[in-house]
Amino acid sequence: MTAQQQLIFQDSSVLQDFMLSALLDDSPLTPTADFAAWFASRADAHPFQVSRVPFAELTGWRFDPTTGNLGHESGRFFTIGGLDVRTDRTWISHWRQPIIVQPEIGVLGILAKKFDGILHFLMQAKMEPGNVNTVQLSPTVQATRSNYMGVHKGAEIRYLEHFAPGRHSRVLVDALQSEQGAWFLHKRNRNMVVETDEDVMVEKDFCWLTLGQIRGLLRIEHLVNMDARTVLSCIPVAVSAGSHSAQGKSAASGEFPLSVLRSAQGEGGARHSISEVLSWLTELRARRELIAERIPLTEVRHGGWQRSATAISHESGRYFEVVAVDVQAGSREIASWRQPLVAPRETGLLALIARTVDGTLHILVQARADAGSLNGAEIAPTVHCQPANYRDVPPEHRPHFLDYVEEAEPHTIRYDVMQSEEGGRFLHAVNRYLVIEAGEDFPLDVPEEYCWVTVYQLTSLLAHSNYLNVELRSLLACTQSIW
Repeated sequence: MTAQQQLIFQDSSVLQDFMLSALLDDSPLTPTADFAAWFASRADAHPFQVSRVPFAELTGWRFDPTTGNLGHESGRFFTIGGLDVRTDRTWISHWRQPIIVQPEIGVLGILAKKFDGILHFLMQAKMEPGNVNTVQLSPTVQATRSNYMGVHKGAEIRYLEHFAPGRHSRVLVDALQSEQGAWFLHKRNRNMVVETDEDVMVEKDFCWLTLGQIRGLLRIEHLVNMDARTVLSCIPVAVSAGSHSAQGKSAASGEFPLSVLRSAQGEGGARHSISEVLSWLTELRARRELIAERIPLTEVRHGGWQRSATAISHESGRYFEVVAVDVQAGSREIASWRQPLVAPRETGLLALIARTVDGTLHILVQARADAGSLNGAEIAPTVHCQPANYRDVPPEHRPHFLDYVEEAEPHTIRYDVMQSEEGGRFLHAVNRYLVIEAGEDFPLDVPEEYCWVTVYQLTSLLAHSNYLNVELRSLLACTQSIW
């Protein structure tokens, strides 16, 4: 463990436990060879159906007669309101849009327990109405405050007591992290990993997996859900580049996995100190303009949005829609319900460009402020967009490095997997996740809103809140499947 890591994790045993678990890609508790059959059986065990319905049939929800805001009759869960946004961008600097307003802080928690000295993580096969394949691998607990306070009048949330005040669990990870700023207003969730030494009864939809097993599953599209990915990203990379596992993978797939590990361990030099990285972000947060004001949902019509019987959509056919769905699901706390969902119109692209700088692998990131960001800009992937929204945009206003990513040679692509975003609020929100290794001809001098950082610098910031956006956190979790 490096001196830098000791500053963040005072108890070296935590890193040791994570390391041992990350090195094992199999377990007698849930053998890797049996996982696919187990997961398929859980999906088959719970019949479900999600279908779109007109707003008029959205039981329990209504449009406010004055503001037009769409909310639940209980006054809880979330509301679809309007947002007026002004920025200093050179392309479309002022717009209006619908936004999800959910001030509650939810819990995304993974329960850990040692078996034969190896830390295992209790994961759930969970249905969400917006998932493209409906059932995905989720954290042990994935709940909003309205859920765990019983507003939905459904069954109690299993294993919640391990994450509640007064728990006897050992906290390994605990940080407030942001959600999608393009669709949520100031939304945050508590990302937690807690360890118990108590006996745990494993329900049918749950299984124990090592960290190595879970990271391997990140190479399968639409399997590990976004909520699990954001929690996993907060777990430090504790595997040494000199381990037999790392050396074996390097022999099989080249030097890039070892380069990622060395960068994640803080080995070698960094182009910028962590103080310089934080100063870069703070400077952009202070200088760049982002003024977002809540407005009635009826007022978004002045921004090109229109409401029909079945959707709130933009006149251009781009961006996203707000739709209503009917859900029949026997595996959830309640068996059926109706709710609004945000449905993106196109597949998104989240990409990291990596290159070696003075012998150390660096990642190119950007400072990005979305409409609903809480503290202005957060650190985001190199490319973070829906490419279809820029088909007719002048070249000088297209996202930086988008063309480079879209034209990348196959041999430079180190990770390329389609992943789903949060299925509890978004309908079939899918992004293509990419990690691209650039050569020495890729420029080190980049626009002011971009910065070269090491993997360790990024992961060290995850011990704190609101530095990395959720898309970058998901990508960082996925990079851990490379080695």
